[in-house]
Amino acid sequence: MILGHLFGLYAHPKQEWKTIDKQHEGISSCISHIMLIALLPSTFAYISSVFIGWRIGVGEPLYLTPASALGMSVAMYCALIAGVFALAYLSYWMSHTFGSTPTFTQALELAAYTATPLFMVSIAAIYPQVWFLMIAGLIGVAYSVYLLYTGVPILMHIPEERGFIYASSIVTCGLVLLVSIIASTVILWNLGLGPVFSH
Repeated sequence: MILGHLFGLYAHPKQEWKTIDKQHEGISSCISHIMLIALLPSTFAYISSVFIGWRIGVGEPLYLTPASALGMSVAMYCALIAGVFALAYLSYWMSHTFGSTPTFTQALELAAYTATPLFMVSIAAIYPQVWFLMIAGLIGVAYSVYLLYTGVPILMHIPEERGFIYASSIVTCGLVLLVSIIASTVILWNLGLGPVFSH
C-alpha cells in the first residue's frame, strides 16, 4: 500500500523518492492514500471545533454545533481531495514544458506525497490555539515544499536545475489553488453556508 512509503519520506526522502520511482503504485492506490490522509484535517477540525473549542485571544472558547462542524468537515475533505487532484493535473499539464513525459499516475503520486506532511500536521488542531497552529502549519508547508523540490527531478526524470524551476511553478500553482479555495469559502459563507456557533 502507498502508505508504506511514509516513514522513508521522513527519514530519507531522496532514497524513498527513488524507491517510489522504481515501484510505481497504481492509480487506485494513490486515490486510497489521498482519501485516507485527507481524513486527518477534516476529523481533527471537527473534534477541535465541537469538543475542545477555539480560543481567539483571551475570550471564551468558541464551539460549533455538531451539524455545522460536520458540514464544514465534509466540505473541507472534498476540497482537499479536489486540491490534490488539481495540483496533480497542473503538474502533468506543465511537465511537457520542462521536457518531462510522466504519466498522470506519476503526477498524482508527486502531489499526494508532497501534500501528506501538510495534512498530517493537522493533528495540531487538538490544541486549537492560533499561534500553535500557525507554527505547525508552517512546519508542514516547509516539509511539503522540501519533498516537492527533492521529488520532482527524481520522479519526473529531469535535471535538478530544470526540476527547481518546475517545482517552483508547481508551488505557484498550489498557492493559486489555495487562494481559490479560500475565496470559494468566503463566497459560500456570504451565501449563508457559514459556521453556526453553539451557545
